[in-house]
Amino acid sequence: MDTGGGARAGGTLRSLALVDEWQVPDTAAGVVLADGTVAGRHGPTGRPIPLASVTKPLAAYAVLVAVEEGAVELDEPAGPPGSTVRHLLAHASGLAFEGTRVQARPGERRIYSNSGFEVLADQVTKASGIPFPEYLRQAVFEPLGMRDTGLTGSPAKDAVSTVEDLLRFAAELQAPKLLDPATVAEAASVVFPGLSGVLPGFGNQKPNDWGLGFEIRGGKHPHWTGASSSPRTFGHFGQSGTFLWVDPEAGAACVVLTGQAFGPWAAEVWPFFTDAVLAELREPERTAGPRG
Repeated sequence: MDTGGGARAGGTLRSLALVDEWQVPDTAAGVVLADGTVAGRHGPTGRPIPLASVTKPLAAYAVLVAVEEGAVELDEPAGPPGSTVRHLLAHASGLAFEGTRVQARPGERRIYSNSGFEVLADQVTKASGIPFPEYLRQAVFEPLGMRDTGLTGSPAKDAVSTVEDLLRFAAELQAPKLLDPATVAEAASVVFPGLSGVLPGFGNQKPNDWGLGFEIRGGKHPHWTGASSSPRTFGHFGQSGTFLWVDPEAGAACVVLTGQAFGPWAAEVWPFFTDAVLAELREPERTAGPRG
């Protein structure tokens, strides 16, 4: 990944400085393009921050590596009766948010579940013989050069990382090297379409689209991304005030980490910020004149 200058002549994306207006501690942001070029960065991008649920896409990526290595299969049983690895990755197993209580039959509802990711980690650990934090390090962090990222507890919520490291991960999501591009395309597409459920912090969504470890924007409203974000946008946000989105139609991904827990402040400013970033990324298209 090119960690040099911006994608636009003259420097970084101006819109990233909008995070300063939030008056939230330890806020850093970065954007990486589909070709791996860092289009901009702002703030303390090397400072480690707890990710909360932005941990889930990292854990999911390790599970998908295990699938490609043959350690586990997407359609093998895992979790409640009738559930599979695929159900767990897509929050469609029926498991409750926490604990072992089953709230629905597999494939019936989209129930956001930390427990499901803990079951997934156990499945990979048993199949590989490697504790999941170490498997995640070897499968994802180490090959991507994510030196300041680690999993300290639950695979659903306890990773710590930096903007710099997550830009490396976001570059991988746009131009996969650790996984077959077809696997990533499946992970970023709707799995078990049509399921309704609650998007934490944003209420009931019909449908509440998810891929394999990634939330899919689709037509959700309200949402933490922007009004101009494409329906194909995928990613995750965390209760620690963190997010990562990839917009394939914009050819870019954005990472924001903060030191303040998610709340109404984030639901208000994140969509506006995303729209500003996307508008600036599209500026060359709007301002380019005829050539001759």
